[in-house]
Amino acid sequence: MPSSSETAKIPSLSVLEAQACILDRIAPLDAEEVGLGEALGRALAEEVRANRDLPPYDVSAMDGYAARAADIENAPQTLQVIEDIKAGDTPRLFLQPGQCARIMTGAPLPLGADTIVRAEDTRALENGAVEFTIPVKLATDIRWRGENMREGDIVLQPGEEIAPGTIGVLATVKRSKVKVARRPRVAILSNGDELEALSDPFDPCKIPDANSYALMAQVQALGIEPALLGIARDKPEELADFLKRGLEYDVLLISGGASVGVHDHVRPTLATLGVTMHFWRVTMRPGHPVAFGTLGRALVFCLPGNTVSSMVCFEQLVLPALRRLMGHRRLFRRTIPARLTQAVKSKQGRVEFIRATLSRDATGAYVATPNTMQSSADILSMMCADVLLVAPSGLNGLAAGAIAQAQILEASVWQDTPDTESFT
Repeated sequence: MPSSSETAKIPSLSVLEAQACILDRIAPLDAEEVGLGEALGRALAEEVRANRDLPPYDVSAMDGYAARAADIENAPQTLQVIEDIKAGDTPRLFLQPGQCARIMTGAPLPLGADTIVRAEDTRALENGAVEFTIPVKLATDIRWRGENMREGDIVLQPGEEIAPGTIGVLATVKRSKVKVARRPRVAILSNGDELEALSDPFDPCKIPDANSYALMAQVQALGIEPALLGIARDKPEELADFLKRGLEYDVLLISGGASVGVHDHVRPTLATLGVTMHFWRVTMRPGHPVAFGTLGRALVFCLPGNTVSSMVCFEQLVLPALRRLMGHRRLFRRTIPARLTQAVKSKQGRVEFIRATLSRDATGAYVATPNTMQSSADILSMMCADVLLVAPSGLNGLAAGAIAQAQILEASVWQDTPDTESFT
């Protein structure tokens, strides 16, 4: 283990440098084929093309009448109904001047028709004819053959995240199965003599192992079911056994024991197992003592022992890595600008991630209120956070009223009520 003087000589990476260091060493995992019922949330690993024109023919976009625009340009005008066409029918007759056909939404246009008149703009007469009450322009309410997609068109690209709409597209092109990047196998290990497992007897002098479960939930939110390896105590031999098991996975997340104390054995033990460490400090708060290493294609993240620090490091460094492994193009949390309701403190030279709640002002713009507690040990501050405000490394704090970038956290895609004013 490096001495304190040696430690001071090792430079810390910026958050961007650390992200690049990780992502440059990662490629999407091998593809596997899954059914549509298992594809939601996965990333496509193949190009998908349309297998037909859609619509396959010119169709009506409304319930009403197929007609010739020239016949009703001087409406009101009466035409004779010669056919009734519903979706799935094949029209039998050719429209002649003075004729029309009753038609349903999605039904094919009969030959000779060049416009659609909505049912509400007509009046049925007793003799079976229909009166058109208003003129309708040529090509009104017609969906033309192939306007949605043409046979052979590329409709989905590799890396596309499969959302409900994507499932609809895949079903439209008759893809009952699709190739997606394999989900990574992720193991989670906590380290420390002070930790108390959920199954252990209550001990008021111990620290509950919240990190394993918070990390578990962050991984599960990505659609991955991780393996919890348990707690490795501060004994190098025991720790080595746990780490050997964890290195059999694609990704190993280790919480605690990665600092420079005399009883922090994680990094030297990883080194004896052949893991190459690429960095182990990042200029961020919380989460400065965070490390990343590799052994073959296995990725190892050594996260801080404080739960908030561990979770913030996951958001900034682990989450993009897991999404890259899963084949996604979009790797990072969405950010939005938000006005600060109060000043926040930060130290120049490091990026700070400030837990905050999100609301809107009278103009509809986003405003962010920093949580009262910003301690890296206060898990309640993370639970209550809608966003992580980013305080740039080049500034000493942010003033009230300043605009900050806010990373939207998982639960914050929801709100209590609809934006009713938007609907009126």
